[in-house]
Amino acid sequence: MLMRVVPVVLVVLLGLLQVRLWFAEDGLRGVTRLRGQLVEQRAENRRLAERNRRLEAEVADLRQGFSALEERARADLGLIGPNETFYIFTGGAQPPARDAGGDR
Repeated sequence: MLMRVVPVVLVVLLGLLQVRLWFAEDGLRGVTRLRGQLVEQRAENRRLAERNRRLEAEVADLRQGFSALEERARADLGLIGPNETFYIFTGGAQPPARDAGGDR
């Protein structure tokens, strides 16, 4: 009788381990979820690394030359140079609409 119980217990234990492997949160579902998160995180890291590279290039450019600093000041702060004239063009007044009725 003991010879029959041992294999049955081993099969049940193997089944329990398989259930945990396939269906538990830390089993294959968890591994798949973590792999998806890893792919997303790597994409985010690439995007942030590219942004950092652009910012480093901009900082180096601002430290090197006056033209980049002047361009930034013109775009962000509205800088007007000493020998420049500032003009603002507005839409202006529209001419009055003519009456199509023809009463003169």
